[in-house]
Amino acid sequence: MQKSEIKSGIWDSRYRSLTIGIILAVTTVAFEGLAITTIAPEVAQHLNGIHLYGWIFSAFLLSQILGTMIIGQQIGKLGVFRTISLSIAIFVAGILAAATAINMPMLIIGRVLQGFGAGAIVTCVYYSITLSYPDALRPKILAAFSSAYILPALIGPYIAGVLAEWVSWRSVFWLVLPLIALVVWLTFPSFRKLQTAAAPDNDSPKGRRKEGHAILLTAGTGMLLSGLGFVTRWEGIVLAAAGLIIMIRPMRKLLPEGTFRLEKGLPATIVSRGFYVACYIATESYVVLGLTRIKGLTADVAGLIVAAGALSWSAAAWVQSKLDERDQGRGRKGRVTAGVGLMIVGVSAVILAIGLERGGIGLAILSQILTGFGIGLANPTTGTIALGHARQGEEGEVSSYLQFVDAFFPGVSIGIGGALIAVSEQFEGGVYTGIMLALATQLVFILLSFIISFRIAVRKA
Repeated sequence: MQKSEIKSGIWDSRYRSLTIGIILAVTTVAFEGLAITTIAPEVAQHLNGIHLYGWIFSAFLLSQILGTMIIGQQIGKLGVFRTISLSIAIFVAGILAAATAINMPMLIIGRVLQGFGAGAIVTCVYYSITLSYPDALRPKILAAFSSAYILPALIGPYIAGVLAEWVSWRSVFWLVLPLIALVVWLTFPSFRKLQTAAAPDNDSPKGRRKEGHAILLTAGTGMLLSGLGFVTRWEGIVLAAAGLIIMIRPMRKLLPEGTFRLEKGLPATIVSRGFYVACYIATESYVVLGLTRIKGLTADVAGLIVAAGALSWSAAAWVQSKLDERDQGRGRKGRVTAGVGLMIVGVSAVILAIGLERGGIGLAILSQILTGFGIGLANPTTGTIALGHARQGEEGEVSSYLQFVDAFFPGVSIGIGGALIAVSEQFEGGVYTGIMLALATQLVFILLSFIISFRIAVRKA
């Protein structure tokens, strides 16, 4: 390693434009993904599609898996510049489709394109970091990469709520376009240079199989969630059953061996993480719906309440890093269990808050703080534990497991909640019953995560 690489930083003239562009790209994708949480109830109501509410989120999350898997296999073949150009074009196409949607199917198509593009963009960003930054600078750019999620999580839901309340929910999507234009202007010169430095072709038989499993899993999951939406009819039962059968094999291939048996160590860590991440993201989605449709709050106020969870998450992540430093990792397993336990209290509190005939707003805020603090303790810790199980050369594979469960489990969880709302409307139970059932499902998932967390094992160095 050259001395100049050691002394230089990610903000030096050589890296500055790419660093700013990477942070802005991640911030833009994160803002778009988080902002939709606040405006989703108004979107669904405006487009007469409350029965498809869950698909606003599930379409994005499931297609994000496809974007990550497919583009990850194609970067070496197409080169960085062509791949990032294609990824951004797909993302923008999704933004335009959502911003101009005249019905829910059109919006969902837009969300599919956005999710695919978002997964592809983040994959390209990781790839560019590998090619552009020396080893000594990668921890710094990855830390900046992670911090790019904080600001959108804190202000994204509130800004989206204000725009939806005072302008239009469509303006939230339109706002993303100038940010994307700035990303293109800052990063494309650097990405163009990287094209000649592309890695060897990744189109291996193993890669193609992984890509095929991802496509098959997404199709099966879509069939399952669609079938659950009209499970009161025999066609829905058949569709849901067929989707579940199709999902089994690709899930076995895309998750660590022993996952279905909940083996101690990496498999249990991955599954516990999947359930609590699913609970957190789905709870946020249905809390906003409950606050606006049941409690009668405006979108901006509901977004502010949700942002309390993000602030709490950030605080807890800092606390766990200090605790980890103090006990040198010995208390990691306990921190995961404690974090998930706090989430159980938080989810229980929000169900009570939404269910109260009057008031409950203070309890809703407290629930978000507890849930956010819980996941802030657990999430960085499970990531560290999981990577600790990776043998030399397996770090990328374990990272892909984490990325996969962070998108797949929430996509299924939110989809199940949406199906419960659809079924509730079919039985004339109304949105209230559907929301309470959706939140109760998240309580089941977080309880499962808590039980499985006792099978987490920290690998000794």
